[in-house]
Amino acid sequence: MLSVESRAFAAGEMIPARFSADGEDISPPLQWTRGPKGTESYVLIMEDPDAPDPSPFVHWLLYDIPADVTGLQKGIPAAAEALQSAGMRQGKNDCGSIGYFGPKPPHRDPAHEYHFQVFALDRKLEFSAGATRAEIMLAMRGHVLASGDLVGTYRR
Repeated sequence: MLSVESRAFAAGEMIPARFSADGEDISPPLQWTRGPKGTESYVLIMEDPDAPDPSPFVHWLLYDIPADVTGLQKGIPAAAEALQSAGMRQGKNDCGSIGYFGPKPPHRDPAHEYHFQVFALDRKLEFSAGATRAEIMLAMRGHVLASGDLVGTYRR
C-alpha cells in the first residue's frame, strides 16, 4: 500500500479553496511513498464519486509518472505537453480538457469527497496526452503493484 499525503490538507479535511475551480484552480502538492520493487511508473487519478453524473467525475489524470518521482509540486500546468519532457502525460478530465480541474460541487450539495489515488505499475502506459479514465483503467488491469488514496473534502 502507498501512503499519499499533501502539505495543503490532511486526510479527511477540507481542500483549501485556492485548489478549487472557484479559487486559483491549481493542483495541490502531493507526495507518496515509493512503490514496491518492480515499479516502473505511477498513475494519479483524482475523482469525485459524489458527483451525480458522470460518477465518478474525473478531475485529473496523470500517467507515466517515472518510478523515481514520489511527489508533485502544486500548480502542475494543464497543457498537454507541459510534462512530456519528464515522460509524464495528462489525461482528459470530465470537463473535456486536459489537466487538473479543481473541486466544484453544486452550491447546495453537502461536502463532496475528492479521491487522489496513486497506483504503482510494473509498466508504463505509453498513451499520448489526452487518454480517458476508461482507457487508463483498462491498461492498468493486471499491472498494479500497489495503490494509495488521499481523500479531501470540498463544499461551496
